[in-house]
Amino acid sequence: MLLVQGFHKCSVEYDIYVRETNQKLLIVCLYIDDLIVTEDEEAEIEEFKENMKVVFENTDLRIIDYFLGLEVVHTQSGILLHQKKYILEVLKKFNMADCIPMPTPVIANLKLTEALEEAVVDASLYKQLFGSLIYVCNSRPGISYGVGLVSIFMTIPRAPHLLAAKHILRYLRGTIELALYYPKKKKNRFMGRVLKGWSDSDWCGDKVERKSTYGYLFKYMNVPVSWCSKKQNVVALSSCEVEYIASVEAACQCLWLESVLEELKLNYRKPVSVAGR
Repeated sequence: MLLVQGFHKCSVEYDIYVRETNQKLLIVCLYIDDLIVTEDEEAEIEEFKENMKVVFENTDLRIIDYFLGLEVVHTQSGILLHQKKYILEVLKKFNMADCIPMPTPVIANLKLTEALEEAVVDASLYKQLFGSLIYVCNSRPGISYGVGLVSIFMTIPRAPHLLAAKHILRYLRGTIELALYYPKKKKNRFMGRVLKGWSDSDWCGDKVERKSTYGYLFKYMNVPVSWCSKKQNVVALSSCEVEYIASVEAACQCLWLESVLEELKLNYRKPVSVAGR
């Protein structure tokens, strides 16, 4: 249906459809049977909605304020994106609603091992907790490393692993008001439109497989748009090799982001800077 209406599918992100008419861009983000539609002029959006109603039964929720667990707060200068409601539900589900908050998502220099001498915990409960935390990563880049750390021990989780996972919940409890802020576009099409990235890694941080963890963060217009923390697939033999792998992963993500921005007709300053830590 979208293709019939003149949309074309984004070549690097298949959930995004774009239609350009008379220098006006209509963007549709599709997730199964849920749609987000955006355009500069509301008349174009209304026309699109009417065309969709001819073919499909649908419910128009108007201005977006909640989507797939993400809450959107509109202000005069931009929007705030957070998961406060979802986090509260997770805290309640795991009996952590009244827990003591923590200032950091991970204890400094924490190195988890298999801890074979420690008690085994409920693997099903542990996986449910991990699944909830990984979804919170959609709006909270700061917990990505900690969530990746506890994911290593999914098969046979033990007491220290569950304690580390609950520590992340304690951190979320104390920082539940944090949100991502996305400002409205500026009149000058290049003003502040900078895409910039950072990459970092440890060396042999995984004490079980001796693999390293890399991470990157990209900001567009000074707000986070892409982030990742993941264990590397190979065992690096030096800190130089670790940093090289992390830089390559960040560079690949940078190329993907540039492709998305170009297909969405969004301007950004070139070349893009990707810095190591």
